[in-house]
Amino acid sequence: MEKNILKRIFFDKHQHWEAFKKKHGERIRPIVIKEVEKFRDCGDPKNGFKLYVCEGCHDVRHVPFRCKGRFCTTCSVGESEEWSRVLTEDIVQVNHRHVIFTIDEKLRAIFLWHRELLRPLMDEAAKLITGYFRKKAKVKPGIIAGLHTFGSRVNFNPHVHMLVTMGGVTKKGEWKAYDYIPFTMLRKQWQTVVLKFIRNHLSNKEKKRIQPRLQQAFSNNGEGFYVYAPKQRGKVKDQLRYIGRYIRRPAIGNNRIEEYDGQHVTFKYMDKVDGKEKHETVTVEEFIIRLIRHIPNEQFKTIRHYGVYSRRSKSLSKKLLATWQQGTRKWIVKVKKTLRRQTWRERIISSGQKDPLVCSHCDNYYEYKGEVCLENGKLEIKIALTKEARNDLERLIHYRTDQQTTQKREEEKRNRPLTSKEDLRQLSLFHVS
Repeated sequence: MEKNILKRIFFDKHQHWEAFKKKHGERIRPIVIKEVEKFRDCGDPKNGFKLYVCEGCHDVRHVPFRCKGRFCTTCSVGESEEWSRVLTEDIVQVNHRHVIFTIDEKLRAIFLWHRELLRPLMDEAAKLITGYFRKKAKVKPGIIAGLHTFGSRVNFNPHVHMLVTMGGVTKKGEWKAYDYIPFTMLRKQWQTVVLKFIRNHLSNKEKKRIQPRLQQAFSNNGEGFYVYAPKQRGKVKDQLRYIGRYIRRPAIGNNRIEEYDGQHVTFKYMDKVDGKEKHETVTVEEFIIRLIRHIPNEQFKTIRHYGVYSRRSKSLSKKLLATWQQGTRKWIVKVKKTLRRQTWRERIISSGQKDPLVCSHCDNYYEYKGEVCLENGKLEIKIALTKEARNDLERLIHYRTDQQTTQKREEEKRNRPLTSKEDLRQLSLFHVS
């Protein structure tokens, strides 16, 4: 499949997204419309770009800005890679477990109706782990929790993934290893915790409505409530990089979409029941419904930090551990250094691809000359390092403005009702045998 298959599904000539908005109207959350339309305009020069000129042959490159949206598959994959890279440098260099908390299938719809319950779902899962470590090992562990609302079939299936240190900091500021997690016990506690906080957060009227679901989930005696933490193998850094990417991954990658015929989408998924790869075909409308459910509410953080990794404890814990490791000669905290996010160029080079700022014609480097940004609906020159760059940017702005005006006129003409005699005459030509 091509790179922008998801963009084609939403915005090709069939205009599925516009039809979806007209049909469902106010039922769509405002944040969904905002994120999907950011995704539509991602990488489009009409929203701004940077100008680069080759110092050898003077070839010109325009690099459009990216949306950095939470729905955009291109941006989210890059952000996921970068986040996991920074993560491996910033956390304690000890073994971690990838802990997963799931809930009963009957309760999933409750979290869809009441999205405000998603934060306590993460908080309570972290509280369960920190409470266990505090009681059994007398330590405070480090936890990075990530919320996934999607299952393998892109269905709504909220569950919590955690990166948990196998051990923690004692009250004396020492590091103590601990590598035992009682899944069966935690599973039963997790069932009780989830059912309890759902009841505590909902009104009496709503509790009556969902009582049958709560009762059925309780009667299942833990079926559907899972706590799982497979042991990781290999180097610590590789473990952390893999788990980090997994926690931040999007609901569906472009590589999983196998076919789009204009009206239906076929995608592959791994069936967790029998471990086999399967395929599912759904209408475009159903596909859109499944995808947009996973766009989080405004300002909602799908990644949260607890224990040693929480904002309140992180700096102090690192100082204590840095002092402790000097005496024990066990190096689990890296020397403090400034962590910097990679540029788009650095990310491309680190992934093994060719330097994007090396000219393919003469092998010289492209130089940054300026950029254009979208302000109040108009393209404006923000930076121009030379007079020639300013002239080039002005010419490009005029060209793109004229192009957009022409497209708008053509679209209005297509949508204009046929009322004039000339229009009717043109239409009659199509019916002459």
